[in-house]
Amino acid sequence: MLLFEKHKELLDKATQAVFSRKFYAAYSENPKAYAEDGLAKAQAWYDAQLGNRFTELLQQDPSDWKGNESSPYTQELLNIHYPSFTDEQLIDNARACLSEWRNASPESRAGVLLESLERISKRFFDIAIATMHTSGQAYMMSFQASGPHANDRALETIAIGYDLQRKFPDHQEWIKPMGKFELNVHKTWRTMGRGIGLVIGCSTFPVWNTVPGVFANLISGNPVIVKPHPGGILPIAIVVAEIQKALVAGRYNPDLIQLAVDTTNDPITKKLVNSPEVKLIDYTGGNSFGDYIESLPGKISFTEKAGVNSVILDSAHDLNAVMQNLAFAACLYSGQMCTAPQNIFIPENGIKTDSGHVSFTDAAQAFADAVQAIVDHPKMGPGVLGAIQNIDTLQRIGNAIESKNAVLILDSKSVVNEEYPNARTASPAIIKLDAEDIATYGEECFGPVVFIIKTADTEESIALAKKLALHKGAISCGAYTTNENVKHNIAESMEEAFTPVAFNLTGQIWMNQNAAFSDFHVTGGNPAGNASFTDISYLSKRFVWVGHKHM
Repeated sequence: MLLFEKHKELLDKATQAVFSRKFYAAYSENPKAYAEDGLAKAQAWYDAQLGNRFTELLQQDPSDWKGNESSPYTQELLNIHYPSFTDEQLIDNARACLSEWRNASPESRAGVLLESLERISKRFFDIAIATMHTSGQAYMMSFQASGPHANDRALETIAIGYDLQRKFPDHQEWIKPMGKFELNVHKTWRTMGRGIGLVIGCSTFPVWNTVPGVFANLISGNPVIVKPHPGGILPIAIVVAEIQKALVAGRYNPDLIQLAVDTTNDPITKKLVNSPEVKLIDYTGGNSFGDYIESLPGKISFTEKAGVNSVILDSAHDLNAVMQNLAFAACLYSGQMCTAPQNIFIPENGIKTDSGHVSFTDAAQAFADAVQAIVDHPKMGPGVLGAIQNIDTLQRIGNAIESKNAVLILDSKSVVNEEYPNARTASPAIIKLDAEDIATYGEECFGPVVFIIKTADTEESIALAKKLALHKGAISCGAYTTNENVKHNIAESMEEAFTPVAFNLTGQIWMNQNAAFSDFHVTGGNPAGNASFTDISYLSKRFVWVGHKHM
């Protein structure tokens, strides 16, 4: 309870923010708000990790040491090895501490978890460098997404989970009048976690996409096994280590959270998801394995899979501001974001602006010019694009360019990074297609590829965006219009496809971004995923209420 009291003010602020949906950030996204020498120390720490064993985890008796991560910036192996365990060891360890954690009060669990966030915040620079050299994100995105933004998402799940477990009283005197006498029953209730949780991470956002499931499980009373992508272990390994240390400080077993490391040649994921002891599965990744997880009997799954994100261009006040915004959104982390725009629908007769009518061809070229300006900027280019996490992404770019009926507006190219001359980079390829070429633009093309699609009119643009969201899934949608009726039609159509729309964004806010405490990341209503960061069901499905009656 001491840890709970220590952090209660933070929890109260977070809870208020969750249910007001106003802006709130518990952790500053500005690196200058933290230790002045933090980056230099983190770089030295990272250099010392290379070629060595990662020994921060409080997991005992590993069966092996594994790791084959490589840096997209140096294209060299990190040669960091992590303690590895069999699926049986991981399950046995989690089972051994299940009862203890279930029996802990929500206050005790919340206190330990909030303490872990404080510990993690002191490692933001370490996590940033680790994220850079595993995901390929640029430094600033690595710091913000894996550091303060991830911590805010974790805090959000703690706040919702704690609040839900305190919605009902834990005891009550139930008195029923029976005429000449009363029936008096003392009733008690408690929440019970469903069992062992498994969180399967991705390579592009190894922390941000992982921590919501981790903290949602833990606040609900469930031990959790974290299975990172083999290419993105180091960032989340730091986080797991700090949670384990907080658990020990709270006098709990550190095996309540375990890191399950594997390699691409020796995977462990399928063994874990099929274990009857695993009751809850969080997954971020491709559709094929995500569909498989959703089909498993006796499991409750929370998935984020692939989607096809659209932008509907109808009309605009300032086309230049629109194109600069869209160009940045397309270039950010080289399009390796589940919220990045892929398809831009423009009517064949062009669009209306305050400066006059702009043809389809000129609108497409304006977008290409805006992208080119970012790519060619010696500082902005590398800082926005980052590096390509997986070499398969480069092949995807080539396949898109060579697809049927593709007309190349702007070719993809390598971008020079002066700090990392060997960085694996690629600027966005911009490809023109017609509406009937849906076989090409109707599938997710993850990475720096944008399709400009010529439609008959805005009505067709809306219909195509809705169709893709319904049948292929969508996590985000952008729209630009100065017509209120058109705006209403877009909102209504995309709502029917369970897809949020960002209208008329310009300046320093982009359709890629989802803010903790305010935005719901993925709705869970279309094929892009069956869960949302972070709605009520994301927490409530992880525990049950059990009540007893005493005469």
